[in-house]
Amino acid sequence: MQGKLRALLLAVALTLMAAVVLVSMRPASAAGLTRVTSFGNNPTGLNMYIYVPTAVAPRPALLVLVHYCGGSAGGIFNGNGHDYVSAADRYGFIIVLPEATRSGNCFDVSTPAALQRNGGGDSTGIMSMVAYARANHPIDASRIVVSGFSSGAMMTNVLAAQYPDVFSAASAFSGVPAGCFATTNGSLWNSQCSGGSISRTAQQWGDLARAMYPGYTGRYPRMQLWHGTTDTTLAYPNFGEQIKQWTNLNGLGQTPGFTDHPQSSWTRTRYGSTTTQATVEGISIAGVGHQLPMTGQLAYAIAFLGLDGGTTPTPTPSGSTTPSGATTLVGVASGRCLDVPGSNSANGTQPAIWDCHGGANQQWTVTGQTIRSLGKCLDAPLNATAGVKAQLWDCTGAANQQWSLNADGTIRNTQSGLCLDVNRAATANGSTVILWTCTSAANQRWTRR
Repeated sequence: MQGKLRALLLAVALTLMAAVVLVSMRPASAAGLTRVTSFGNNPTGLNMYIYVPTAVAPRPALLVLVHYCGGSAGGIFNGNGHDYVSAADRYGFIIVLPEATRSGNCFDVSTPAALQRNGGGDSTGIMSMVAYARANHPIDASRIVVSGFSSGAMMTNVLAAQYPDVFSAASAFSGVPAGCFATTNGSLWNSQCSGGSISRTAQQWGDLARAMYPGYTGRYPRMQLWHGTTDTTLAYPNFGEQIKQWTNLNGLGQTPGFTDHPQSSWTRTRYGSTTTQATVEGISIAGVGHQLPMTGQLAYAIAFLGLDGGTTPTPTPSGSTTPSGATTLVGVASGRCLDVPGSNSANGTQPAIWDCHGGANQQWTVTGQTIRSLGKCLDAPLNATAGVKAQLWDCTGAANQQWSLNADGTIRNTQSGLCLDVNRAATANGSTVILWTCTSAANQRWTRR
């Protein structure tokens, strides 16, 4: 059994290693990843790392980010979790990164100690890290969230089940239901669960999670679940079993209230609330194995978890992804949305492009010739010349706030005659939006969704 476990862990580690290497040369963040050596009760000897961005929000959210088997805090920080780090720089939230130290670097979601609140397993040490962060930073207690990949996704399910009074939301990439990996022989690997052969009713899964915190009667976290349909490490049936568990814990039925396809290979279902911050959300990725998250996916998790400036998206009608009368403006060249950074509605805030996530800071209302977001108007500075940045400003009705949305996809300012343009045809998150001579190039064309 242990030989099989080591082989499986090696396969997972090798699969993920390539992704980590590809991004290992990214520039370091302005702030650094810091190890904390004394943070409280730590019965299994985990390492704790914390990331505090240079600019921290007055009441920052806290993200617990949990790595995969064979991984490390530094690996996920610089690797496939780096979009979370970029978002922390942008929105000012803090990240705690637990690191498993046992052979194989997997988190224990199997033993009896691991599957009980304050039971003395890995989850106990992780919650000491959360307590440390709260004691040393002005954390917004209503925005403590958790996300993880593979082994970290399994731990995400367990933490959300054991500490529903702490976590407000969770996002798990390629995981299994809380309690599914339980063993009685000391092994950390459960082949039946990993193979997707354990199936229970929603009530049974819910009861298994509730047993981790006996007597608790409060609400459970919102849960976002991601899985590839061809995953053979933690088989795809676990996706549906997780949905059963979290809909039951949140008092919901098994029929989604909303289904769409944000990308052609994705099927997204929502249960309970049908907004960006649904009660339970599942995203199934066709033809993809154990390799999540993939490019652009963490932007959806950031919005779901409420890490994008603390903005709660405006409620939407059933079957719609934006408020009535609002639209997103998607750059043709980049595939990214016109975005108000940090949901900052102050006069002079300069829009940029960012991965589309449906948040209120990407929703624009076209009324007559004005384009509005967050109660402000899209504005061209007076006497604008080519290269000047677009901005938000109090609505005045003046010609510098009037725009024409043209048949070729360009958005032309009435006063200056210049078009809304992504500077230097850039396509990366955070690229500046300026005014430029109209050319109808792809970086000046926008589609409405």
